[in-house]
Amino acid sequence: MNASPRSLPAHLRNHPVTEGRAWPMGASFDGEGVNFAVFSANAGEIELCLFSDDGRKELARLPFRHRDGDIWHMYVQGLTPGTRYGFRAHGPYEPEAGHRFNPNKLLIDPYAKQLDGRLKWSDAVMGYRLGSPRADLSFDTRDSAFAVPKSVVVDPSYHWGADRHPDHPLDRSVIYEAHVKGLTATHPGVDPGLRGTYLGLASEAMLDHLTRLGVTAVELLPVHAHLDDRFLVQGALRNYWGYQTIGFFAPEPRYMSQNAVWEFQAMVRRFHSAGIEVILDVVYNHSGEGDELGPTLSFRGLDNRSYYRLHEGRYYVNDTGTGNTLDLTHPMVLRMVTDSLRYWVEVMHVDGFRFDLATVLAREHGGYDRRAGFLDAVRQDPVLSRVKLIAEPWDLGPGGYQLGNWPHPFAEWNDKYRDGVRRFWRGDGGMTPELANRLLGSAGEFDRAHRPATASVNFITAHDGFTLHDLVSYAVKHNEANGEGNRDGSSENFADNMGHEGPTKDKAILAARAARKRAMLATLLLSQGTPMLLAGDEIGNSQDGNNNAYAQDNHIGWVDWTTPDEALNAYLRRLIAIRQAHPVLRQRQFLHSRPRDRDGLIDLQWRLPDGSFPTSADWQDKTWRTLCAEIRLAAGDPGADASDEVVFCIFNAGDAVAVTLPACPPGRVWRLLLDSATPEAEPCIHGHLKITAPAGAVLVLDQDRL
Repeated sequence: MNASPRSLPAHLRNHPVTEGRAWPMGASFDGEGVNFAVFSANAGEIELCLFSDDGRKELARLPFRHRDGDIWHMYVQGLTPGTRYGFRAHGPYEPEAGHRFNPNKLLIDPYAKQLDGRLKWSDAVMGYRLGSPRADLSFDTRDSAFAVPKSVVVDPSYHWGADRHPDHPLDRSVIYEAHVKGLTATHPGVDPGLRGTYLGLASEAMLDHLTRLGVTAVELLPVHAHLDDRFLVQGALRNYWGYQTIGFFAPEPRYMSQNAVWEFQAMVRRFHSAGIEVILDVVYNHSGEGDELGPTLSFRGLDNRSYYRLHEGRYYVNDTGTGNTLDLTHPMVLRMVTDSLRYWVEVMHVDGFRFDLATVLAREHGGYDRRAGFLDAVRQDPVLSRVKLIAEPWDLGPGGYQLGNWPHPFAEWNDKYRDGVRRFWRGDGGMTPELANRLLGSAGEFDRAHRPATASVNFITAHDGFTLHDLVSYAVKHNEANGEGNRDGSSENFADNMGHEGPTKDKAILAARAARKRAMLATLLLSQGTPMLLAGDEIGNSQDGNNNAYAQDNHIGWVDWTTPDEALNAYLRRLIAIRQAHPVLRQRQFLHSRPRDRDGLIDLQWRLPDGSFPTSADWQDKTWRTLCAEIRLAAGDPGADASDEVVFCIFNAGDAVAVTLPACPPGRVWRLLLDSATPEAEPCIHGHLKITAPAGAVLVLDQDRL
């Protein structure tokens, strides 16, 4: 039903439709009406569809009659926030040429600031006739409006008061990766009506827990509006993690309690008031529309050939493993991504981003490029260049593994840190040199192009993989609940069940598991670089051995607060406090065993347990299990000339061993700050130059005045 202004609903008939303008993109309310602007280079006609407040009835279709270049625009007076709308795009349906226009399919505005309703899986959302022998070359005429979420006009203004970004430097940052719902779904201190929501995440109970722990930033799994894959819904599962984005500007509605954008903003403001930053895990590498057999929901229907990277016209480049890849070499796709990033910083006040499968974003026609358009656009942007930028430096495409090859100011998830630390503590032979590199911020990968040691985001566990508790409780993955025959998820976990697979009541095994967890956490917090923790690890959370809980929106994926390990939580608080109190443990400059100008002392010295310096033969000894490090502020650090701070760390993956400590200068003595084997022990003066390092333990000492 093509509608002119005369066929508008009665309450809009006195409000004319006018030309509007091509900026800003999306739907913008100005107090009197709404301006709409949408991009399509290849459509022949685009219509604005208006819906009833419940989203069930299509009230009118208004054709866009004005176009600036490839941006279609109109202004409708009288429309207000809360208006439900969508688009329909007319044009060629020629999949082999990259075009998949189908005006029977309602399309989500790529710039929608809010979505209403959840995708209802139906054959009608497919642009082609499902089951046709011509597959996606066929054409489906069914109307999909009943099944597609509606875009919503919003006024995103919010009274931020005195809100300010905490702006913690990376050398003081401790990142906590969490899922909005999973962190609070079972928390007894969160109002039951708010569990699993943005407001629940920012409740007093959660803020108290995080501030006491010493966290400086929460890194949230995707909060952009996303969909549940059809095969998951058919298997009574959900896309729990959220890596199937369908709206890059809209907060995911399932985490709202009042269906309002301000809930996310209130969450951010409360985190900021507690001194905690909010970092978003963002998925700009692909959309939830899948491959050529996927649904037509937004980008595909508006301009498939512009939004996606295609080969042979009909098929999608799949560097992401999800069926499609967004084409950030197209200026309007790049603009959408950077507009989205700025929106979340300027309007939603977030403090940074972790880019999922980030290599996709920087892959030009010749492959990964440190000067790719996306990287240049972000690095020069006065808004985006000042927030935290973290890359997951790999994807599934050619040349996809790019650890250490990102330009400043990007930091990077360091999977080599994860694997090296796991293997050292599991007792794999020859891992001591690997641990040494990881302890120093992985200088082998990152010490180039003037990058700081904090560019390495160190982690032992993350959402993708075992929890810390499961890492010491299971030798192999147990993903049967995912319905894929335990074939999904990585089989290379470098895990150790300590003698029994899964839960046990054996006290010796439980003690060994607890000791291993403490040793790995100590390694993480004593390493140069930026530490990242997985939510729930501090209280011994388990996922029953599932290392790919992407579809488990249930007790498997949620953090279990019913029996928290309070001793482990207290131990981690102590570790974080030690790190924050000792600048030598969190330096920006890399350590390279160089003499300092002030005192001639070497900034880093490795030692064997007997106090001697390791030789080349020692570094090649596969049985070497005890690494000792004497650490000062780096030579060349401006603060080195004013600091005589020194710490001595012992990482012992072998049997108990006597360790000779370096001699102290006159008037000083070693103080034992922490022994992971006896976590309750208070710091104490150690008046001798020998100390026993228990089996499988980490010790850290500093010097105190007599």
